[in-house]
Order: sequence, then structure tokens, then C-alpha cells
Amino acid sequence: MRVALGIEYDGRPFNGWQVQPDLPTVQAALERALSRFCGTGQAVATICAGRTDTGVHATGQVVHFDAPVSRPMSSWVRGTNAFLPETVAVRWAREVPEDFSARFSASERTYEYWILNDPVRSPLLAGRAGWCFRPCREELMREAARPLLGRHDFTSFRAAECQAKSPVRTLREVTIARRGRLIGIRLRADGFLQHMVRNIVGSLVYAGIGRVPPEWVGEVLEARDRSKAAPTFSPAGLYLTGVLYPGRGLPEKGESPFWPL
Repeated sequence: MRVALGIEYDGRPFNGWQVQPDLPTVQAALERALSRFCGTGQAVATICAGRTDTGVHATGQVVHFDAPVSRPMSSWVRGTNAFLPETVAVRWAREVPEDFSARFSASERTYEYWILNDPVRSPLLAGRAGWCFRPCREELMREAARPLLGRHDFTSFRAAECQAKSPVRTLREVTIARRGRLIGIRLRADGFLQHMVRNIVGSLVYAGIGRVPPEWVGEVLEARDRSKAAPTFSPAGLYLTGVLYPGRGLPEKGESPFWPL
């Protein structure tokens, strides 16, 4: 059978999602746990909805794999978790059709970025939230974000090494809210380019602290030139929180890491 899993993880101990020789990754930890739970000695290969970078977290990552043994769905949760480190957990399991792909069946993905906006860094939030020590006005960030909504060429916000065939994406939602000393940003789109969220966040922060006027972000978008945007923001506050599979009956999102946006 083909099985889909919802995965939550703390990205701090890992060198990203994808398996790398001699480096700890989320995929390697999950595949090792699945293999041990299956007990057949076979390797279990997984495909994820979106590869996350070093230090990036998830509450709503989705993977699929072809199970070499038959188990109840509840057992895939409890049994796999028994072999996972405390920084990774399976939240749910569902049997899916053979044509289901965690990557290619997804119609949209949601990321949240959380920023500690405080003059002093927080040891308790180190690696879990980005940090902006200057006063940052979320209303300026919202104004700056408006031109990003819709279908655009996001070349200005993609990594130089991004391998996507097209830089065109449809950004369906940008929600920005303050929760005490934290600022949360939720981005929902049909897909994201490499570093797209962190590059957008960096430019929105520039507007929020008054370094640039809000209309500057729209000008950067139109320039289609990565060098025009702000530097890539830290991976610390980035969370993959949801993947949408229309008509598949799968959970649409994980929990927000701090407060609902």
C-alpha cells in the first residue's frame, strides 16, 4: 500500500530535509525509523511535499512511501514515532491511492515566518524565530506586501541556485500579525521558489523598520533582479505549516508554532 504521513519537526539539529552523506537530515531519520518499524531489513524511500533547508522547521510536512508491510494507520504513527528522535514526530497516517504524490499532487503550500521583534535576543527562541532588534511596524509590512499578491515572476525573490524551470508563482495570501513581541507572517501559494519566503521576509522587514518605503517591495518585484531585494532572512523562524491536496481527504495544515494567524 502507499501511505501518506504528516510530519512535524524541529529543524535545528538537521542539515535540511534531504538525505546527505554523513550529515543528519530529517529524511534520513524518518526513513531509518520506518525501516526499523517495518522490520524487513528493506530501505524505505520517502517523497516529501517540499524540501526544507538547514534549520527550517515544519508542523505540516507531508510525505508518501510504498509500504513493504501492511499495518493499521494508527500503528504507522505510534510505531514510527518509537524509532524517531524527539525532534521529529509523525502526526497522522493515511492510506492513499498509488497515483498519489506528496510533491506533485499538492495544489498549494503554506509557510509561516515568525520574527522576534525585541531590542534583546531571546535564548528561549534561538533557532525558533528570526530576530529584528529595531522597532518594526507590521502595518508598513502589510502595505509593502500588497503588490506581491497574485501571479507574478518572483525572480527578485529566488535563490541564485534555484533550479525551478519557471519563476512564476501565484501568491494567494499574505497575512501579517503581531502577537506581543512576535510578528507572524503567513504566505500561501501554489508553489514556492528556493529561499522565496525568506527573501520576501527580508524585504518586508526593510519596509517595517523604515529603511525603505513600502512601495519599494513592489518595485523590487517588477525589477526581476535578485540583487535589488534585501538579504535572505535567517532560516530560524521559517515553518512549513500546510500542504493542500484537493479531494484527497488529508489534513490541510499543521498547528501554528506560536499563535494562530
